Amino acid sequence: MISGFVWVSAQKDSIYVEAKLSADRKTVIVNQEIKYFNKTENPQNEIRLLNWISAYKPQNTPLANRKLEDQNRELYFAKPEELGKIENLKISGTDISDWEKENIYYHLPKTLNVGESTKIQLQYVLHLPDARFTKYGTSEKNISLKYFFPVPDSFENLDPSEKHYKDVEETANHSTFWTVNLDLPPNYYAESNLTQLHPNYFGGYLKNDPEILISSFNYPEIVTEVNGKKVLVSFGYPLSEAEKLNLEKKIPQQLAFIEGRTGILPEKIFISEKFRKKEDFFGNDDIKFWKFRFEMFSPDQNVDLDYFGILAQNILDQNFISYKSADHWFKNGLKTYLEIQYLKKYYEEAKLLGKLPEASLFGIKPLKLFRGAKLGLIERYGIAYQYMMTQNLDQHISERYTGLSNLNQMVISDFQTGSLFNFVSEKMGTENFEDFLKNYLNENNEEPINTEDFLNHLAMKSGYSSEFLQDYFSEKQRVNFNLKKFKRKDGNLEITVKKNTDLAIPFKLETVNKIGERKTYWYDTENKPSENIFVIPEEDANKIVINSGHFFPESNFRDNYLYTKGLFSNTKKIKFKLFTDIPNPEFNEIYINPRFSFNAYDKVLLGLNFRNEGLFKRKFSYSLTPYFSSGTKQFTGSGAVSYTFLPAESFYRTLSLGISGSYFHYDYDLSYKKFSAAANMNFTKNPRSAINRSASISYNHYDKQLTPEMIAENEYDKYNLWAANYSYIDNRLIHEKSLGISIQGMEDFQKISAESFYRYEFAKHKKISFRLFGGYFLSNKTRNDIFDYGISKVSNYSFSYGLIGQSATSGILAQQFILADGGFKSYVGTTANQWITSLNVDSHVWKMFNVYGDAGVYKNKGKNAEFIWDSGVKLRLIPDFIEIYFPVYSSLGFEPSFKDYGERIRFTLVFNLGAVANTLRRGWY
Repeated sequence: MISGFVWVSAQKDSIYVEAKLSADRKTVIVNQEIKYFNKTENPQNEIRLLNWISAYKPQNTPLANRKLEDQNRELYFAKPEELGKIENLKISGTDISDWEKENIYYHLPKTLNVGESTKIQLQYVLHLPDARFTKYGTSEKNISLKYFFPVPDSFENLDPSEKHYKDVEETANHSTFWTVNLDLPPNYYAESNLTQLHPNYFGGYLKNDPEILISSFNYPEIVTEVNGKKVLVSFGYPLSEAEKLNLEKKIPQQLAFIEGRTGILPEKIFISEKFRKKEDFFGNDDIKFWKFRFEMFSPDQNVDLDYFGILAQNILDQNFISYKSADHWFKNGLKTYLEIQYLKKYYEEAKLLGKLPEASLFGIKPLKLFRGAKLGLIERYGIAYQYMMTQNLDQHISERYTGLSNLNQMVISDFQTGSLFNFVSEKMGTENFEDFLKNYLNENNEEPINTEDFLNHLAMKSGYSSEFLQDYFSEKQRVNFNLKKFKRKDGNLEITVKKNTDLAIPFKLETVNKIGERKTYWYDTENKPSENIFVIPEEDANKIVINSGHFFPESNFRDNYLYTKGLFSNTKKIKFKLFTDIPNPEFNEIYINPRFSFNAYDKVLLGLNFRNEGLFKRKFSYSLTPYFSSGTKQFTGSGAVSYTFLPAESFYRTLSLGISGSYFHYDYDLSYKKFSAAANMNFTKNPRSAINRSASISYNHYDKQLTPEMIAENEYDKYNLWAANYSYIDNRLIHEKSLGISIQGMEDFQKISAESFYRYEFAKHKKISFRLFGGYFLSNKTRNDIFDYGISKVSNYSFSYGLIGQSATSGILAQQFILADGGFKSYVGTTANQWITSLNVDSHVWKMFNVYGDAGVYKNKGKNAEFIWDSGVKLRLIPDFIEIYFPVYSSLGFEPSFKDYGERIRFTLVFNLGAVANTLRRGWY
């Protein structure tokens, strides 16, 4: 059987595998034969085998590190018996000593010349990993085998560096004839992307890697016919009866659509559960909230939307060869292009939020008020890119796939590239683009796709309208077309358009009349930044638009619209909007959002926030929030204006310059005013890294009302603070670190402080943390202790901490704890006006309970240094946000024996929704 299979394979590699699965489904005994051809340009003395099962180690492998980057700690804390490995490896009868490595170099007995072949025999035992790490391995229901059999590296010539498994569905071996003969325990069945020749016996030619699913369940199949050709679609998971009926109706339509645009129709498609979850349509899931469920799309539509992308990606993966690390955008972009065309044909009227705006609450449909409810579903691609770009978190398209953040793998590799293909398609004509696509794919389906050649041929076919893509892909872009002005002349409109890039990118110019009818004009541009006048007939144009509907991934859509008539001719209309929304670039929008806050002196604060920034960040932004204070019956509030620089390529990611002011009460019937001017810089970071670095400088002026007693005690009513700060934060799992350095001063003092923090997860969800703080007054001529370092309580002289009772000295509000300065939980000291150093330790012990201990030394002027310490128990209700501290032993003694012990219990209460959002988004940005 093997010899016949090899004969069929001609000059292609072939691999034969005999695999016996143990009764406990955790080990596989393998006999394997590889027939390998030297397809390189040079004689070979060794062959590199990818032994990727050896990646399943808890630490110090690229796979383990990547899982931690994705905020997944499962592999790190895995038990030894849950890890995958290969044992007793022999190659052609020789024991292999480096079987634990992901790259095994087998030295050939004799030199293998170009075009010659050799056979290699392998015997080994696979210990399968737990499937929860990568979805490959063994689980209660299934055994999924992929990337476990050692194979020759098919891309060795393209990337001579050693390759490692990172669970990104990289192709390890392509263009190979496979035969897999399985010996399974009773009542187990197998399915594969290979053709089943006999029960548990598979074979066929693959351009990607084999995948085998073993289960005691018989999962469903659908046999359909498209254009007279039968196609088998096999599923590696159960389907509901309704889902299967929907798929039987939709799959023929979807396959015919894909074939019509690519010329491809495979005989078999295998969809694993992992592939389904990764490739289904993003953003169409029902919204679940408490006991409520809101349906965005009907079950039929969800099946249609999900499986079109799944089928398109599967077909591209199994029919074309590409080096995913460098050329990920090729298949991913084509998949999104096909998806866009499918939406144009079948979902032209569908909205971004589907049926969700129809959901009513007490008879009201609040989502109808949002622009998101009016946007078309097809605009999702441009909106997603616009969001990432305004955060300056986008990456260039040709970034290696493993270097893209998880969100950019979708937004950049899929959405942005697919949008660009659609843009080029519309410019050159969709039929012309798809004719080119079919011809090119048909002529280049046996060898790895040369993406540079693809772009060159596309440029020629498009009349060089797409020539900009090669350079566009290689750098982060901030392309902008600015529709500056127009004027009327001889029945025409003379339109001035400015372009900020030296790439020769075409653009689409449209005129829209009062009833929404459009006329479209395409223009090419020069290889340089330019400002040109374009002349079009005026006719009944009411509005002029460039690249409408997030059509091209621009950096700024706000300058793409002009009105030709009325009061707002050559400018924008102003629109007031309730609640934050996806911005409408056609208008100058002002968002009005209700605000609610509370402190002990203003009591309940009810206000309205006026701002120009919606869901997308803007370079110039303002925010004004007047409040009505129920405690004082006065108006209070705050306001800020800032401008942010977002360079595409620089040593910093954002640089914000701003001024702000606020007016609130810090004690009963006592107000304060604060004016600030600040500059804050966030340094450029690796998007996959959890490390953030920032620096800031600020000037703050304070004006406080004082009582006669305060005036008599020489309290500060007005003062100015200058500060410079540097922050390094590493929020990775297991080893969490941060460092902050601050220099602060005013007329009467200057001081420098440093704080370092380290939190170690020593067992799953069990952590111990260490905080070291040091502060030193360079000069201190202050009149009182307001600017001193706090030991057990902080002085909020900068009004930057979220204290409910700013001036509280007794009662529950005085027991609020802020981890700053000395960080002591017990009242073991007051303030330090010369220097202080302290160590705070906190460790998990059981469920919601931690133990803590603090120790330090502080010195006041004219006094000896004093050593203090405390310890106790912490109850973590919501970790890092709501926590309660119960002091036990301290420098004062056994505190539970004190009569006022109830007043010694401390609590943290952090109202920082930004911190919550940053915690939730870790691993995606």
